[in-house]
Amino acid sequence: MKYFIHDTSIVERNCKIGKGTKIWHWTHISKNVSIGRNCVLGQNVFIGESVRIGDNVKIQNNVSIYKGVILSNNVFVGPSVVFTNVLIPRSFINQKKKFSKTFVKEGCTIGANSTIICGNNIGKYSFVGAGSLVSKSIGDYEFGFGMPYRKKGKISRLGKISYEN
Repeated sequence: MKYFIHDTSIVERNCKIGKGTKIWHWTHISKNVSIGRNCVLGQNVFIGESVRIGDNVKIQNNVSIYKGVILSNNVFVGPSVVFTNVLIPRSFINQKKKFSKTFVKEGCTIGANSTIICGNNIGKYSFVGAGSLVSKSIGDYEFGFGMPYRKKGKISRLGKISYEN
Protein backbone atom coordinates (compact mmCIF):
# COMPACT_ATOMS: atom_id res chain seq x y z
CA MET A 1 0.00 0.00 0.00
CA LYS A 2 1.47 3.32 -1.03
CA TYR A 3 -0.84 5.36 1.26
CA PHE A 4 -4.34 5.10 2.75
CA ILE A 5 -7.25 7.48 2.18
CA HIS A 6 -10.57 6.72 3.89
CA ASP A 7 -13.59 6.50 1.54
CA THR A 8 -15.27 9.53 3.15
CA SER A 9 -12.31 11.84 2.54
CA ILE A 10 -11.97 14.29 -0.35
CA VAL A 11 -8.64 14.79 -2.10
CA GLU A 12 -8.69 17.46 -4.81
CA ARG A 13 -6.50 17.53 -7.92
CA ASN A 14 -2.75 17.82 -8.13
CA CYS A 15 -1.98 16.60 -4.60
CA LYS A 16 1.15 14.69 -3.65
CA ILE A 17 0.81 12.16 -0.84
CA GLY A 18 3.85 10.30 0.48
CA LYS A 19 4.25 6.59 1.04
CA GLY A 20 2.85 5.25 4.30
CA THR A 21 0.60 8.28 4.94
CA LYS A 22 -2.89 7.69 6.40
CA ILE A 23 -5.80 10.09 5.86
CA TRP A 24 -8.83 9.29 8.00
CA HIS A 25 -12.60 9.98 7.96
CA TRP A 26 -14.15 13.18 6.58
CA THR A 27 -10.85 14.88 5.82
CA HIS A 28 -10.66 17.41 2.98
CA ILE A 29 -7.38 17.96 1.16
CA SER A 30 -7.56 20.98 -1.17
CA LYS A 31 -5.76 21.24 -4.51
CA ASN A 32 -2.00 21.52 -4.88
CA VAL A 33 -1.25 20.16 -1.40
CA SER A 34 1.94 18.23 -0.66
CA ILE A 35 1.93 15.71 2.20
CA GLY A 36 5.11 13.82 3.10
CA ARG A 37 5.78 10.20 3.99
CA ASN A 38 4.41 8.42 7.07
CA CYS A 39 1.99 11.18 8.07
CA VAL A 40 -1.30 10.68 9.90
CA LEU A 41 -4.23 13.05 9.36
CA GLY A 42 -7.07 12.37 11.81
CA GLN A 43 -10.76 12.67 11.09
CA ASN A 44 -12.39 15.94 10.04
CA VAL A 45 -9.13 17.67 9.10
CA PHE A 46 -9.15 20.50 6.54
CA ILE A 47 -5.99 21.23 4.55
CA GLY A 48 -6.15 24.41 2.46
CA GLU A 49 -4.87 24.96 -1.03
CA SER A 50 -1.09 24.70 -1.57
CA VAL A 51 -0.28 23.78 2.05
CA ARG A 52 3.02 21.91 2.49
CA ILE A 53 3.35 19.14 5.08
CA GLY A 54 6.66 17.37 5.75
CA ASP A 55 7.39 13.74 6.65
CA ASN A 56 6.24 12.02 9.87
CA VAL A 57 3.70 14.74 10.70
CA LYS A 58 0.79 13.88 13.00
CA ILE A 59 -2.35 16.01 12.67
CA GLN A 60 -5.07 15.10 15.14
CA ASN A 61 -8.87 15.34 14.67
CA ASN A 62 -10.71 18.58 13.79
CA VAL A 63 -7.67 20.61 12.71
CA SER A 64 -7.86 23.41 10.11
CA ILE A 65 -4.68 24.32 8.24
CA TYR A 66 -5.23 27.13 5.75
CA LYS A 67 -3.26 28.29 2.71
CA GLY A 68 0.05 29.88 3.68
CA VAL A 69 1.02 27.29 6.31
CA ILE A 70 4.10 25.10 5.96
CA LEU A 71 4.65 22.22 8.41
CA SER A 72 8.19 20.81 8.51
CA ASN A 73 9.10 17.20 9.30
CA ASN A 74 8.15 15.52 12.60
CA VAL A 75 5.55 18.12 13.64
CA PHE A 76 2.68 17.20 16.00
CA VAL A 77 -0.57 19.19 15.76
CA GLY A 78 -3.04 18.40 18.54
CA PRO A 79 -6.82 18.11 18.22
CA SER A 80 -8.84 21.19 17.20
CA VAL A 81 -5.84 23.41 16.42
CA VAL A 82 -6.60 26.26 14.00
CA PHE A 83 -4.15 28.17 11.82
CA THR A 84 -5.33 31.53 10.44
CA ASN A 85 -4.09 33.15 7.22
CA VAL A 86 -5.47 36.72 7.28
CA LEU A 87 -4.68 39.19 10.08
CA ILE A 88 -7.81 41.34 9.76
CA PRO A 89 -10.51 39.30 8.01
CA ARG A 90 -13.57 41.00 6.57
CA SER A 91 -16.19 38.96 4.73
CA PHE A 92 -16.75 41.71 2.16
CA ILE A 93 -13.03 42.16 1.29
CA ASN A 94 -11.27 39.59 -0.90
CA GLN A 95 -7.84 39.09 0.69
CA LYS A 96 -6.78 35.88 -1.06
CA LYS A 97 -3.66 37.58 -2.41
CA LYS A 98 -2.70 38.78 1.07
CA PHE A 99 -2.48 35.44 2.91
CA SER A 100 0.34 35.52 5.46
CA LYS A 101 2.88 32.69 5.71
CA THR A 102 3.27 30.62 8.86
CA PHE A 103 6.24 28.28 9.22
CA VAL A 104 6.11 25.43 11.74
CA LYS A 105 9.63 24.11 12.01
CA GLU A 106 11.09 20.63 12.55
CA GLY A 107 9.89 18.63 15.55
CA CYS A 108 7.49 21.23 16.97
CA THR A 109 4.46 20.24 19.09
CA ILE A 110 1.27 22.32 19.14
CA GLY A 111 -1.19 21.34 21.88
CA ALA A 112 -4.93 20.80 21.55
CA ASN A 113 -7.26 23.77 20.96
CA SER A 114 -4.46 26.20 20.19
CA THR A 115 -4.88 29.01 17.66
CA ILE A 116 -1.92 30.11 15.57
CA ILE A 117 -2.24 33.66 14.23
CA CYS A 118 -0.77 33.91 10.74
CA GLY A 119 2.61 35.41 9.99
CA ASN A 120 4.27 33.85 13.03
CA ASN A 121 6.89 31.12 13.02
CA ILE A 122 7.00 28.22 15.45
CA GLY A 123 10.63 27.27 16.18
CA LYS A 124 12.39 23.91 15.93
CA TYR A 125 11.40 21.42 18.63
CA SER A 126 9.37 24.06 20.44
CA PHE A 127 6.31 23.13 22.49
CA VAL A 128 3.07 25.13 22.49
CA GLY A 129 0.87 24.00 25.39
CA ALA A 130 -2.81 23.17 24.96
CA GLY A 131 -5.25 26.06 24.59
CA SER A 132 -2.64 28.64 23.64
CA LEU A 133 -3.15 31.72 21.47
CA VAL A 134 0.06 32.22 19.48
CA SER A 135 0.23 35.85 18.37
CA LYS A 136 4.03 36.18 18.05
CA SER A 137 6.83 33.99 16.74
CA ILE A 138 8.24 31.29 19.01
CA GLY A 139 11.95 30.49 19.19
CA ASP A 140 13.67 27.16 18.72
CA TYR A 141 13.40 24.82 21.73
CA GLU A 142 11.01 27.21 23.47
CA PHE A 143 8.32 25.92 25.85
CA GLY A 144 5.22 27.87 26.81
CA PHE A 145 1.48 28.18 26.92
CA GLY A 146 -1.34 30.58 27.69
CA MET A 147 -3.84 33.04 26.34
CA PRO A 148 -1.81 34.74 24.95
CA TYR A 149 1.11 32.32 24.70
CA ARG A 150 3.97 33.11 27.08
CA LYS A 151 7.39 31.51 27.18
CA LYS A 152 7.89 29.45 30.35
CA GLY A 153 11.28 27.93 29.58
CA LYS A 154 13.18 25.67 27.23
CA ILE A 155 12.51 22.14 26.05
CA SER A 156 15.00 19.63 24.67
CA ARG A 157 14.55 17.70 21.43
CA LEU A 158 13.43 14.71 23.55
CA GLY A 159 11.00 16.72 25.69
CA LYS A 160 12.92 17.59 28.86
CA ILE A 161 11.68 20.97 30.19
CA SER A 162 13.76 23.51 32.06
CA TYR A 163 11.64 26.32 33.51
CA GLU A 164 12.82 29.92 33.65
CA ASN A 165 12.43 31.94 36.84
